[in-house]
Amino acid sequence: MVVYRGLVFGSREFSRIQRVVDGLKAASYAEMAEAVCRRFGWRSADGALAITSCRLLMDRLHRRGMIRLPEPQRAAVERTARRRFSCAERALLELMPQMPCPAELTGPLDVRLIAQAEARGWRLHMERYHYLGCPSLVGQSLRYAAFIGGELVALLAWGAAALHNPPRDERLGWDVMTKAKRLPGVVQNVRFLILPWVKLAHLASRVLGANLRRLALDWQARFGYPVLLAETFVDVSRFRGTCYRASNWIYLGQTHGFSRRGASYQPNGQPKAVLVYPLQPHAFERLCAPLAATEKPAQEVHDMIKLDLTRLPLDGRGDLIQVLRRLPDPRKRRGIRYSLVTVMAISVCATLAGAQSVEAIAQWASDQSKSTLRRLGGWRQRAPSANTFRRIMGEIDVVAMEREVGGWLAKQSAFRDQGLAIDGKTLRGSGDGSEKPFHLVNAVLHREGLVVGQVRVPDKTNEIKAVEPLLANTTG
Repeated sequence: MVVYRGLVFGSREFSRIQRVVDGLKAASYAEMAEAVCRRFGWRSADGALAITSCRLLMDRLHRRGMIRLPEPQRAAVERTARRRFSCAERALLELMPQMPCPAELTGPLDVRLIAQAEARGWRLHMERYHYLGCPSLVGQSLRYAAFIGGELVALLAWGAAALHNPPRDERLGWDVMTKAKRLPGVVQNVRFLILPWVKLAHLASRVLGANLRRLALDWQARFGYPVLLAETFVDVSRFRGTCYRASNWIYLGQTHGFSRRGASYQPNGQPKAVLVYPLQPHAFERLCAPLAATEKPAQEVHDMIKLDLTRLPLDGRGDLIQVLRRLPDPRKRRGIRYSLVTVMAISVCATLAGAQSVEAIAQWASDQSKSTLRRLGGWRQRAPSANTFRRIMGEIDVVAMEREVGGWLAKQSAFRDQGLAIDGKTLRGSGDGSEKPFHLVNAVLHREGLVVGQVRVPDKTNEIKAVEPLLANTTG
């Protein structure tokens, strides 16, 4: 029996996959997996196609003789550190000292997501100073850095939960169907590195606690769905997991000592201790809850709706394209391939269709016709890639974007007769010790749940005084 995403596969499903594969014999395995995902409608919780997990499924079915895949176009090469890093980066790794001179560490602790410009340094530090090296993060993941007085002291990475974790599954009482539905609500601590020259008492538990306080909000903001539980694996032959226990993590037991190698699991002779931490109230109860009769047995999917662009006011006075033209472009003029208006117009329309991640936005764009892309300001034959969306979204003026697009949404005829809900929230983990946590006031459409505007409440006032500027920015 083959179970995938809560569905039991039989000869009918195998035949459907085989027909898709036979029609794409000259394509890569990733392109075949993408086509299969579109055929079955398999999407992750953030709306993006589940290409990686589908590719692993196809490999497993091929090895069992249930489907036939063509020979790979090139021989598989083991992905080592020398392949993951460029020649210049390998030279930097050799020059990085094993134990630099320690700096004076004074000031508040700041744990935050890394910026795009810091990704290279994060990878180099993790490869040089962590005994497991830099991880290959596949799928949804978040990377953090911790600073004290502006000095880097720690690095962390979070990714998707392990598919097979017997102590966790036993504690939650999961069957195959329930696990397929609830597993996106669990996130795994993939790496945790305290730089070797940093010697501060209780630093690891302080960093971990500060990270946990903001993890759920960051995950929701980045991928569009909540996480309830954090998990980690501790190599008991090297560590005791003291910082996790000091941060109130719960010990569940030990694994059976298997490691994942591609699509299979092989014994490694090193059982790991499994610890978990609830990120939200009643996390265990929510993850253990049996599936309701109305719930799909497969992994929770955010369906993309069919957006009728002909009914959207795109290019006219006060319409979306004109609103986006008022946004400042932070890029240098040389080398620009896609205009800021095109990228942001596609992003807005894809989000209205249900996309909740950069990958989902890029896939929505690739599904559109050339005439649709031209209507959104694009003149090129191909839609922008996920990297293009990610890079531009990391550079734009977020406040200006939110003000312009939120105001445009609030003025549309479909929303004009609706009331706005005013909601205030404090961002846990946004304070760094010297400053108070951010407090935001949002304007939300009742029926759709769309946030059309938000402002930060000044520290020396309250939400009431922030409502007037919020409505002025939202309604014009």
